[in-house]
Amino acid sequence: MSEREPNIFEDVNEEIPDPLTEEEAAAETDSMEEETGEAPAEEEEEAGGSAEEAAGEEGKDKKSFFKKKKDKKDIQIEELNDKLRRNMAEFDNFRKRTEKEKASMFDVGAKSVIEKILPIVDNFERGIATRSEEEAGTPFADGMDKVYKQFLSMLEALEVTPIEAVGKEFDPAFHNAVMQDEESDAPENTVVEEFQKGYMYRGSVVRYSMVKVKK
Repeated sequence: MSEREPNIFEDVNEEIPDPLTEEEAAAETDSMEEETGEAPAEEEEEAGGSAEEAAGEEGKDKKSFFKKKKDKKDIQIEELNDKLRRNMAEFDNFRKRTEKEKASMFDVGAKSVIEKILPIVDNFERGIATRSEEEAGTPFADGMDKVYKQFLSMLEALEVTPIEAVGKEFDPAFHNAVMQDEESDAPENTVVEEFQKGYMYRGSVVRYSMVKVKK
């Protein structure tokens, strides 16, 4: 009697386990998570979060760099503007000072010329005051009158004005007292006579009035 041949299908059937139910599969998955620590999906999320944080830090560093660069540029611009304002102020002061010096030099020159003209005007006034009545109507006297008036017009155009003296209170800023009068009925410290007329140029004395004052 021959031995029975082995049935391979019997062995295979014995080795194949029964399929797992849904509850058993879930339990096995939980067991794997406990052994490994975290689920693979969570690891990926953490890796993604770390990359985003790194990118955020890098962006902050770039912003901080550009902000510092911008602040430095603003400081330089403000320094240049401040320097420009100072230079403009200095130039304006220089311009005003130069104009004032030019005006002062012009006034000094004008006063010098006026001082040389005044003696000529004085001589005309003396000649007119001493002429006789017969000479007053002559062509020569009329010519002198016209030249004298021309001198006065020129002085007026140059802003030269005579200083009032007779009957005014003595003022050392305008009058030069060379004599005192004790007999006049005029109030004390009053100019009673003028020997030489004084003149002013643009509010500044060119020549003081030479006067007699009541003591």
